[in-house]
Amino acid sequence: SLKWTVQLAASSAQSPTIPSVAGVGSVVAVGADVAGVDVVAGSAGLDSLQPVRTMVPIARLNVVFATILCIGFLVSVMLPTGSLSRPHQNGHCMQDVIDRLAATDQAGSIARGLLFPYLNHAASMFQSGYATRDDIDASMRFGCGYPIGPLALIDEIGAATVVEGLDALHTETGDPLHVPAGVLKQLALGGKGFYAAAAGDDVAHTVAQFKHEIRSVGVVGTGTMASGIVEVFAKAGYEVTYVGRGDDKVAGVGARITKSLDKAIARGKLDDEGKAAVLGRLTGGTSRDRLADADIVVEAIAEDLDLKRELFEDLDRICKTGAILATTTSSLSIADCAAATERPDDVIGMHFFNPAPIMKLVEVVTADETSPDVAETVRALCLKIGKHPVSCSDRAGFIVNALLFPYLNDAVKAHEAGAGSREEIDAAMKDCKQPMGPFELLDVVGNDVSLAIQQTLVGTFGHDGWKPAASLEQVVADGHLGRKSGKGFHDYAS
Repeated sequence: SLKWTVQLAASSAQSPTIPSVAGVGSVVAVGADVAGVDVVAGSAGLDSLQPVRTMVPIARLNVVFATILCIGFLVSVMLPTGSLSRPHQNGHCMQDVIDRLAATDQAGSIARGLLFPYLNHAASMFQSGYATRDDIDASMRFGCGYPIGPLALIDEIGAATVVEGLDALHTETGDPLHVPAGVLKQLALGGKGFYAAAAGDDVAHTVAQFKHEIRSVGVVGTGTMASGIVEVFAKAGYEVTYVGRGDDKVAGVGARITKSLDKAIARGKLDDEGKAAVLGRLTGGTSRDRLADADIVVEAIAEDLDLKRELFEDLDRICKTGAILATTTSSLSIADCAAATERPDDVIGMHFFNPAPIMKLVEVVTADETSPDVAETVRALCLKIGKHPVSCSDRAGFIVNALLFPYLNDAVKAHEAGAGSREEIDAAMKDCKQPMGPFELLDVVGNDVSLAIQQTLVGTFGHDGWKPAASLEQVVADGHLGRKSGKGFHDYAS
């Protein structure tokens, strides 16, 4: 039997065979330090994965555009309040999760089969150096509404418990991706955690500074995301010029923002004077030449590489020297967009989450040629407009998508393997303080979108463990795309 550190025992025989979650980590350099523990490479599975190509195939771009943007509106009310640096919500909430993972019932087995690989994946992402501890945890809290980030959750559970759980899964599945990441083994051996070194210390965090002056902002696009971004910048005091393809679309941006501001007034969050000030900072038009004097231009057009490259080539011609060119892409290569310009060092990813006025997270994505000063300026800008920036490099999935969608795919495979009904799996994960069950979330995102993202991750990292679940492929083939079609994994017809 598997002895848990919370002094409960669970038989590994009770756990169903849960197909794998693949990691996105590469081999960590010997000597990387985590909470005072020297991490060494060499374990199989997650640590050994290498991406085989960079980003999403062109044929799937229009589908992937939606990604998980719609998640934000439904889960934003569950975001924890207080300090942005706080790793979790409260101890009582986390004890509930620990108790669920230690339980010997079906729900406990489901939770272990889904959460432990997700935690392993996050540890591997950290170990590879792709993102920092704080940024990984903040991404899942502010991007998905989770009450705690994965690395902080490992600390709450105990690295030794996670390693034991993964070892049990690996014994059942034989999947190399269930081999615990090297950093987890080192932390387990040392009895330490990701946050242990910082406990009781005054940890200095460098606050991003403006290296470029930002006084005026340009936005290209007139959809929901573009409108939200325009509103965010205008509320923060910036003069914003936005451009679209037609006068009706440009007028639509103003109408959406006016409606949003009216709602804020009704809730007592804004007054008429404040509304007038925000609207007074907006200038709309149909000519990109209006963006010539902008200090930063953020594009939020359709997720089509050819369209974006054409736009960036045009912005390169129009915008002044030193202007930052940012893309909100969630699936395309930043480097591919930058290649259309003569200033690749000024091009960066600025991935907002929808709805932009509500969701705090922005993934700041740098390509190899992105200037460090540009990256720091964009992080400082995010802070000034009330967002929480996280930093990562230019590869498929960034942080949030790369961690979330393999977990969702595993939930579908767990159902296929007989771990429980869709309703039982949803309930088990909500008992672990997830804002929504995995099948509920898949239906909200759109099963076609989820399938496209999963296919992209498989293509990028080249591991069979990320192959889409058969029933995910089937619901898409049947046209059951989720809430937007009235039926997905659950039925919404009534």
